[in-house]
Amino acid sequence: MSFNSTVFLQFFAGFLLLYYLCRSCLVARNVLIVAGSYLFYGWWDYRFLGLLVFSSLFDYSAGRLLDRAQKRRSRKAILWLSLTVNLGLLGLFKYYDFFVESLTVMLAGWHIDVQARTLGIVLPVGISFYTFQSMSYVIDVYRRDMKATSNLLSYLAYVSFFPQLVAGPIQRGHHLLPQLERTLAITRAMLAEGLWLILWGLFKKVVLADNLAPLVDLVYDHPSATGPAVVLGTVAFAFQIYCDFSGYSDIARGTAKWLGFDIVANFNLPYAATDLRDFWRRWHISLSSWLRDYLYVSLGGNRRGTARTYVNVLLTMLLGGLWHGAAWNYVLWGAWHGAGLMLNRGWQEHSGLSGRLPAGLARLATFLFVLYGWLLFRAGSFAQICSLTGALKHWTAPAWLMHYALNLVLLLLPLALMEAWQRKNNNVLAPLNAPAWVRNGLQGLLLLGILLFWEKHSVPFIYFQF
Repeated sequence: MSFNSTVFLQFFAGFLLLYYLCRSCLVARNVLIVAGSYLFYGWWDYRFLGLLVFSSLFDYSAGRLLDRAQKRRSRKAILWLSLTVNLGLLGLFKYYDFFVESLTVMLAGWHIDVQARTLGIVLPVGISFYTFQSMSYVIDVYRRDMKATSNLLSYLAYVSFFPQLVAGPIQRGHHLLPQLERTLAITRAMLAEGLWLILWGLFKKVVLADNLAPLVDLVYDHPSATGPAVVLGTVAFAFQIYCDFSGYSDIARGTAKWLGFDIVANFNLPYAATDLRDFWRRWHISLSSWLRDYLYVSLGGNRRGTARTYVNVLLTMLLGGLWHGAAWNYVLWGAWHGAGLMLNRGWQEHSGLSGRLPAGLARLATFLFVLYGWLLFRAGSFAQICSLTGALKHWTAPAWLMHYALNLVLLLLPLALMEAWQRKNNNVLAPLNAPAWVRNGLQGLLLLGILLFWEKHSVPFIYFQF
């Protein structure tokens, strides 16, 4: 079930009706959340519901055991058991075939013929997101940053909460669990904010991202694209993936607001970043902060000298790239950003010139660096990366390029105007502070655009594959 489908609108309307009837009864409300979330998730493939339930029950039990255990050795054993099971499931379903195939190719290069068997398992949707969410809870309990919940129902709701179940934002236990364990007030302000987030998120997905997709495919599926086409195609992809993923996150936050919940923001105008560290404070915030707090810090962070800090940064980004998918182009994308963050850190700490670049030039340099990263991310193979990179040397413009550029500008204009408004006010919810006639008129235009471009068969969100 996808946010940009008619069946979800029907589901959410029915869910809201039941929810408002029972929201004052905590147990009934959470039972409804769990049941609705399992229906929402099982709509794709009910067979993977067992995996979601098992992961939830296992980590709930791990949290309870950690709360009771006092000896450091026992606590560490429970933590490692939880991490092994979670990462083992993730590795089996997401990475087993990838590593087997990669090993087979490598051995073949050494003239060693191995007939390795792959499993051909379908990737359960959202497994990377809910696994990381459940793991963060266990790690926080282990670190004594929070107490384990004794309420199984609220924990099941925490892991399966449908607005953010399949593509985030990844929620921390100390943020979402307390909301699930108390009665929530739903205010008019929350409803207004939720409506805006849903409409703006759907507009970014249905009108912008889905219409940028053919422009991207035209270049990336073309065997002889030239430099200008590769640049424009990669710009189109940069905004396609941004509108697609931030659109999902906005809809998730908006639907949660309508249920009385606050979930963390996942994007904050990332292409306005003035350096690469700033970009990762604005892009996929829930994942980048997860990697920082649970991986980078666990590796030692910046506490063991400059060389070790750089190694930790690179390892974190390599694993962050691999988290996105079982393919080497994602690892290369992670390595690209890891190397960039190392250079960024060195520049800021040792050159003394970090504040001297004009803001506009700093934003452009950051965007260009991120842009080549998106080429690595989007390319389907190492051969295509080489082909597209090589095409950048040839600046002959194909006949269709002007028409292509015009379509790109027209699609990006609404986003550019909106984000200029948000950046000027330093508030992504700036439209809610506008006069009522402006706000209502703008929401009417968004709704009109959504209705005009609504597809009978919904186009999946890009991050569903991760």
